[in-house]
Amino acid sequence: MDEITVKKLEDAYANDASDEQACFLANISKQTLYNYQELHPEFVDRKQALKDLIKYQAKAKIKEAINTEKEPNTSKWYLERKDKDFKPKQDVTSDDKPIPILNVCTSNSYNKDNGDEEENTGGSGGNGSEQDSINSPILDSSSTD
Repeated sequence: MDEITVKKLEDAYANDASDEQACFLANISKQTLYNYQELHPEFVDRKQALKDLIKYQAKAKIKEAINTEKEPNTSKWYLERKDKDFKPKQDVTSDDKPIPILNVCTSNSYNKDNGDEEENTGGSGGNGSEQDSINSPILDSSSTD
């Protein structure tokens, strides 16, 4: 690990590279990186700071766009993501029609709208185990609503 290799690693981490990507770009093995980090624990903190740098730069660009009003929708976009009072409201119905809901069954039997009981076979012709039908929800495909 010489200065040039460390610089290659730092450049890669400044672009949010993974350890695998950084090692590839620096032409070293992951074990070489890990050995270096053991001998230089301060590098681990520097690596994380470099990886976080790109997030800071993105935030600075958003701030610049808001302050200069280059992009008028940037302020709205930012608030929708950062302030719960500005989250867009979503309509849960479409044209005043309720959204269809699938019946989900997590037990061996369930009551249908007409009150009849129907045994759930777990999709294996009656050979499904009770444990299978308890642990995995099964969509009711017999409903034609």
